[in-house]
Amino acid sequence: MKITHIRIIKENLALSRPYSIAYQTVSEVENILLVLETDTGEVGIGSSAPSEQVVGESVEQAYHTLQTHDFSWLIGKEIKYFQQLCYEVYQRFPQSKGSQVALDIALHDLYAKFVGKPLVKIWGQKIMSLPTSVTIGIKNIQETIAEAEEYLEKGFQILKVKLGLDVEEDIERLVKLRRWVGKRIKIRIDPNQGYSLPQFLDFYEKTKKLGLELIEQPLPANAIQEMRSLPLKIKAKIAADESLKDELSAFTLAQRPVACGIFNIKLMKSGGLTEARKIMQVARRSSMQLMWGCNDESVISISAALHLAFSSELTHYIDLDGSFDLAHDMAVGGFVLDKGQMFLTEAKGLGVRLVS
Repeated sequence: MKITHIRIIKENLALSRPYSIAYQTVSEVENILLVLETDTGEVGIGSSAPSEQVVGESVEQAYHTLQTHDFSWLIGKEIKYFQQLCYEVYQRFPQSKGSQVALDIALHDLYAKFVGKPLVKIWGQKIMSLPTSVTIGIKNIQETIAEAEEYLEKGFQILKVKLGLDVEEDIERLVKLRRWVGKRIKIRIDPNQGYSLPQFLDFYEKTKKLGLELIEQPLPANAIQEMRSLPLKIKAKIAADESLKDELSAFTLAQRPVACGIFNIKLMKSGGLTEARKIMQVARRSSMQLMWGCNDESVISISAALHLAFSSELTHYIDLDGSFDLAHDMAVGGFVLDKGQMFLTEAKGLGVRLVS
């Protein structure tokens, strides 16, 4: 099976529900679609949606990099050598996470189709399903409760609430949300680097009785020493997000005393499945739990993350709701969502199909 052509498209995928986080309001998202065509008619499908605030590269920049690249090194290559091809991706695009992700996912999808198996089966499937959290942006208390009720009615079991603009308002919002939902649902929070160390300690003390499942990136990404200084019982609940971008940052976070208890892996930060697997190995050696997160993404990259997440017994949490609020997508399939529970399909590759 030889790669014969590459298609690269940039699409603006509107959001059906705009939202706010600590450092921006999001109303629409752009994604890159990359398709590897072959001499057999089979295709490998990849996508990317890098966050400029996190990795220093916008979707537009990644798209320009891909559009102007000479792919003669890839055209004509056999997909059976896909590991070498994945290696070359990172050698040829060292500074472009968006390019890495789209190509790496497409190569994995194509190789799994060549083998004739779902991608997760190549690594070995350890997990059959998990509940994903669904995200509520920064809103007032009434809007938060209304959205929570909507998700409860749809069967979701875990809420992730965005915080980080005002500590006292955040505390009040969570207290009233917990009072409203009772014990019907788990609550995760994500201040998106919005707190200083004193603010976070005050927040933790005033919310520790609310039974928060985990706390995603409360401090600035570079506040590693402050994270290390926290009591172990607090660090155990912290999922490093913006602090965790690649294998090197994973090693840094895992050095004793550890800075967190959970690695939140996102393909858009790591640069794809190949690099994410390296972070998984660091997690294994340092006894970290794994969480899998996302940006606002197509089902293509969401499915890729889910395949890798279900290949590891270290995966305890998934936050893969990034395609739920897209007004339209570039593909369908990949996974089944049933009352907040995510399952992979038995289709080969990623299990996604392009929308014509």
